[in-house]
Amino acid sequence: MPTKPDMRKTAAPADASGGTQAEVPAETASGPGASGAAESLVEVTGLKVHFPLRGGLFQRGTAAVKAVDGVSFSLRKGEVLGLVGESGSGKTTLGRTLLGLNRATAGVIQYRGHDIATLRESQLRPLRRRLQMIFQDPHASLNPTMDIATAVGHPLLVHKIVTDRDERRRKVAETLERVGLSPAELFMDKYPSDLSGGQKQRAVMARAIIAGPELLVADEPISMLDMSVRAKILQLFLDLRNDLDLTYVYVTHDLASAKFFCDRIAIMYLGRIVEIGTTAEIFANPRHPYTKALLGAIPDPEKAKVPRNLPRGEVPDAVLPPQGCAFHPRCPVAVASCGWEVRDLGALLERHWLAAGEDARVAESAMFGRPEELTVAGPRQILLTPAKHTTAPALVDLLKRVREKTSDDPFWRGVTACEVRGGRAYVAFAEGKDPQLRVVSATEKTEAPVSVACHLVE
Repeated sequence: MPTKPDMRKTAAPADASGGTQAEVPAETASGPGASGAAESLVEVTGLKVHFPLRGGLFQRGTAAVKAVDGVSFSLRKGEVLGLVGESGSGKTTLGRTLLGLNRATAGVIQYRGHDIATLRESQLRPLRRRLQMIFQDPHASLNPTMDIATAVGHPLLVHKIVTDRDERRRKVAETLERVGLSPAELFMDKYPSDLSGGQKQRAVMARAIIAGPELLVADEPISMLDMSVRAKILQLFLDLRNDLDLTYVYVTHDLASAKFFCDRIAIMYLGRIVEIGTTAEIFANPRHPYTKALLGAIPDPEKAKVPRNLPRGEVPDAVLPPQGCAFHPRCPVAVASCGWEVRDLGALLERHWLAAGEDARVAESAMFGRPEELTVAGPRQILLTPAKHTTAPALVDLLKRVREKTSDDPFWRGVTACEVRGGRAYVAFAEGKDPQLRVVSATEKTEAPVSVACHLVE
């Protein structure tokens, strides 16, 4: 990855939060917005995007996928904000909702005096030329039956910016030259199938900027391109920002490209921002365990044989997210107040049986009279029913033996009781808290603070 050019604007400070989380005080700001030099372009407050689930034709349920679950941040004009996280973290949904492509369930998206979250499509249309998106797949982004001149010039026709055909063609040629498709005459009459992946992405970028946008949301714009052209496309994004005064929201799972491209980075997990700050500070001193895990997953040829402390398991179900801190079931340093619950006990037993072997799994799992009790989401205490051939004391003894064998698992830090009550095994957990984004001091290497949602930081 090439060195980031010095012409890049100074990174803006962390000033975001999720839901009711605390905002970064204005007086702590540094970078473009510190002295008012860079205006706030978009203000997002308490944004939620939930997708309802339906059980069947005649069933109506209240369950919903909480794709974005209480996000707040400020985007300053001229900066590049990266949304980083695993698949399922909500970053793409957040990017689409900023442009009105997804309907917000709750919250505010303030842009130039308009609340995009409440606008109808007819009200959004006049804003479309100022708010554009570059999608992940350049092959699917272009109509295969349109030549490049028609596809790139279509926004000029839709928004009635240039109606004269010759003038529109001249504008298209000028824009193609700007994105590196030069000479433009060689590309205008070609079809998408005639272009390489990098050339298609350049054509998509030309279509996005031809109407004079102010904000571009780029959703994994280099993930489907060859390694040989990725750095060139990112450099083109930076050149266009400087030339056209663009503001970017860069959606990616790749922290390496975010380090090169972004002023600030927001780490997302299960629909929320868990850490946000300048790129330099995020890389110099990551605070959240999830951020540390993402940084640890970046390939390093010089450390190929060094073991990586990656988080166990996968991103949890967004329909029934974990209590307290959503990352706690995978966190290696979770504490008692992180939000342990009954289903975490079931997950611990599964890990124990995986290590103990099939015979142990069959024998020990048969001691639970109602195995489904171990999958219950939400409760912090439960009375486990022993099987008919066993007793509650035997079940409690089993849990204590498992605890001895898995004593280093963070799960046990949250267990407050494991005893016999009323003929059943009683297990209880400490009360969990939902960590809020809080401002923490920067390191000596940087001046801008970051905001982190983690009990360890508190």
